[in-house]
Amino acid sequence: MLTKFRQPNNFCQILTSMVEKKDQNLASRPPVVVVLGHVDSGKTSILDYIRKTQVAKKEAGGITQHIGAYQIEKEGKEITFIDTPGHEAFSAMRARGAKVADIAILVIDGVEGVKAQTKEAISYIKKVQIPMVVAINKIDKTAADSERVKRELSKQNILVESMGGKVPSVGVSAKTGRGIENLLELILLVAEMENFKGDISKSAEGVVIESYLDSLRGPTATLLLRDGILRSGDIVGTSSTFGKIRTLENFQGKLIKTAQPSMPVILLGFENVPQVGEKFKVFGDAQQAKDYLQKPERKGVGKVFFIEPGKRVLNLVLKTDVLGSIEAIEEVLKGLPQEKVILRILKTEAGDINESDVKLAKSAKAKVLGFRVKISPIAQSLAEKEKIKIMTFEVIYDFVQAVRELMEKILEPETIRTDLGKVKTLIIFRTERNRQIIGGRVTTGEVKKGVLIEIFRGEEKIGQGKLINLQINKKDVEKAGMGDECGILYEGNIKIEEGDILVIYTQERRKGEL
Repeated sequence: MLTKFRQPNNFCQILTSMVEKKDQNLASRPPVVVVLGHVDSGKTSILDYIRKTQVAKKEAGGITQHIGAYQIEKEGKEITFIDTPGHEAFSAMRARGAKVADIAILVIDGVEGVKAQTKEAISYIKKVQIPMVVAINKIDKTAADSERVKRELSKQNILVESMGGKVPSVGVSAKTGRGIENLLELILLVAEMENFKGDISKSAEGVVIESYLDSLRGPTATLLLRDGILRSGDIVGTSSTFGKIRTLENFQGKLIKTAQPSMPVILLGFENVPQVGEKFKVFGDAQQAKDYLQKPERKGVGKVFFIEPGKRVLNLVLKTDVLGSIEAIEEVLKGLPQEKVILRILKTEAGDINESDVKLAKSAKAKVLGFRVKISPIAQSLAEKEKIKIMTFEVIYDFVQAVRELMEKILEPETIRTDLGKVKTLIIFRTERNRQIIGGRVTTGEVKKGVLIEIFRGEEKIGQGKLINLQINKKDVEKAGMGDECGILYEGNIKIEEGDILVIYTQERRKGEL
């Protein structure tokens, strides 16, 4: 009976010991942060400011090359940033089931507000279910309106803390640095609440966040470590390649022996270039790594995405350094919105851009895009002669952004009209050939100098012109409000008469957006 009585206690002690041992294997790790948002919101500028100011504080020398990720130190704690100007590339990593970021910074232009790409980023953040911090950028500009941005966010079911919600937000300026320190403090606060940990007892594993073929050093990959400790000399494998770590470098290109969780590292030693977004693992020997390999599924040449009759189409010829890059590029291109412009890939092939690529582009009115490849002299000469556009890139994010811009150029610019107010004509002071000076009263809204005018006589619109100058009490002013009597210097072909109603408005052409 005594033995039976003690068994539960022994069992509890064993369980407690197991839990304590497991906890001992878990170590706090820096948060991994991705910055998402509209293309012109200032994501890259914010990352550039943080990198230039914070990395310099951490260690002399800065960053000598783009490796897709870097670490900074704030208040004795590290933060890892994934350097992606667009969430399309981030999506490619997630498409393979890779856990990449812990926290998302949603950057919104304080002047422009929530745009179509902002909504895409919000949907993506919700989908992957990671904590979010809102950064309202360009608050140094007088036209910035943080409260309007917050109201627009609420319509997307994003309620910031100042409006009674749970999402932290901060106003920043990538130009002056204002608010950047507060943003970093918010990231550390969220990280403290989430308590991110890595299991250092496991075999090292993580995600490939960038890869390319270096002409001097061979296959080169940037890895983001999630668990375990990565060591120089380890056998590392992904589903497409493997190899023994020949060289391990930190994000500043300095040789290191080991890497901890959340640390971005540059690895040399893969037999081939791994694909962006692949998971990597450490294996006991080369045979185990070989067994982990999967046969690559090649996608057919002439890949066509979402073709519909009557749609605008952008034809592309793609050339890449290795076959593995093609899959990664196709994956991110599928993430681009194609409701307005369709992407049609006529040819995908590994190798330098040659004469046949240019001839195909000419016949199909296509653009030739190269990823980490060169252009043959014959192809370059032919392209210049035939006026065929060839673009080459070293970074996948720049590649995708260029395709987005090419798609937007196909779209017709949008004409945006904004009605400001109305003026009732009271008196005509002077009439010249195509100009008049009139007196009137602002009946609704306001009137501004340098805007456009529509002339209504009764219910009929009879013409339009420009408001060249504006006066109140014979003094030049920039604007007049409702109830004000003002003098207007009007320019146009139609003569204004007493009693006419002038509709005051602005009109601007904006480039098309996907």
